[in-house]
Amino acid sequence: MLGESRSNVKATQSGGTFRFTELFSMASTSHEQDNKAGIFFSSTLLLWLVSVLFEIVFNNRKELSCIIAGACFYQIANRVIRYLISRDPLFVNTSVSLLHSTITSLSVVSILVTQWLRNGSSGMFEHSQLVGDTWQWAYPALCFSCGYFAYDQWDMLQYRLYSGLIPSILVHHLLLLICFTLALYRNVTINYLLLTLICELHSIFLHVRKVRRMAGIRNPKSRFVKVEWVLNWITFVFARFTSHILITVKLIRDAHKFEQGIVLPLALFGMAGMNLLNIFLGIDLFNAFRREKKPQQMNNNHHDE
Repeated sequence: MLGESRSNVKATQSGGTFRFTELFSMASTSHEQDNKAGIFFSSTLLLWLVSVLFEIVFNNRKELSCIIAGACFYQIANRVIRYLISRDPLFVNTSVSLLHSTITSLSVVSILVTQWLRNGSSGMFEHSQLVGDTWQWAYPALCFSCGYFAYDQWDMLQYRLYSGLIPSILVHHLLLLICFTLALYRNVTINYLLLTLICELHSIFLHVRKVRRMAGIRNPKSRFVKVEWVLNWITFVFARFTSHILITVKLIRDAHKFEQGIVLPLALFGMAGMNLLNIFLGIDLFNAFRREKKPQQMNNNHHDE
């Protein structure tokens, strides 16, 4: 009996050691993947910064300084929030993202309304307008927003606000930085890219949801939460999903009007990536909606019993 007992203890200890070793191995693998992703995306961000500074300094592209101004503005906002409200990296990052979504949405809407009132809707969305022309304030607005994506990429890398070997959020930002900066360098498709930023209307409510959950406001019966979800779904459908589909359709219909070169392939590749990410975002949003509704349904069933 004593021998059996000792054998069981050894077996338990052995099993515990195995489980601990397995968990440690999984954690090490995850950490190694995060390191590889961090090194790759940090390198691409550094190359991007060198490219922008080269254009500003050596090619005298002073208008691109708005990119640096945008990155500095959001970095300062980061420090202010960190000093005055919270030092939690995720809360600070989300709050700055909410600020960016609000500023960008107001900028895009004001530019479109101003253009509409000044010249009317006639020809506003023609190919020549969207590709070769630039609406007033569209260029600096795009530069400023591009600066935010660079800041956000750095902030997530600095505080490891990502996971996995290929983090979708870092891929998304890298894709935007490539498309935006190449368009800004060549001064083409500025109006097209401005239209894609209408999706920031939806991002406002994504970030609001994240901030209020971190603040502990999670009651699904709350009127604020209900209104937030309604606005979340409306803006997702119209400001993000539908608008990006329409832009893609417009690109395909006007494909024959593009000159030969990289502009059309890059635009189609960028929109394909954004539409794919929108599908994944919609799935995540639906799952989050179901999770928040479950406690309410369980409480209702409990009361019925």
